[in-house]
Amino acid sequence: MRGYFGIGVEGISKPMNVGNLLRSAHAFGASFFYTIDAEPDVREMQASDTSNAVTHLPYYSFDKVSDLILPHQTALVAVELLDNAVDLPSFRHPLRAVYVLGREMGNVSDEMLKRCDHVIKIPTKFCINVGVAGALVMYDRMISMGGFKDRPVAAGGPDDFAPKNLKDGHIVGKK
Repeated sequence: MRGYFGIGVEGISKPMNVGNLLRSAHAFGASFFYTIDAEPDVREMQASDTSNAVTHLPYYSFDKVSDLILPHQTALVAVELLDNAVDLPSFRHPLRAVYVLGREMGNVSDEMLKRCDHVIKIPTKFCINVGVAGALVMYDRMISMGGFKDRPVAAGGPDDFAPKNLKDGHIVGKK
């Protein structure tokens, strides 16, 4: 996958959610992870971070939105369930992106939204867990930028599985 991305959260209070998002960031190949105005400390979030991502991924902690420092020429992308946000399946991810998610029982702050280049939403009926939302955004980035084979028109993968010990005539539906 080309480019790079970082992901973080503003104002989060539950350590298990931070740990879950941090672990997912590590799994999806994030370049860094950050928090802004977060209540939990690193030791608390490690309970749900079984990959010990904090030792493999740079972690930055900022006290307030204005303290956030972004790498040169990156786009800041908020993930928020707003009417005017772009639906995630219709969004083209920037090559160099920094994603920000909001607190558990609230939203990305107005101050942060003013700094963002893009606002995207996951098209759901209501808000979902912050760790799940972050994983969905990272997965969407991976499949849209990762150089995978195109999806076939029919059900199945690009190279359907066929057991080696069976001949084509033995596989139902195969001619």
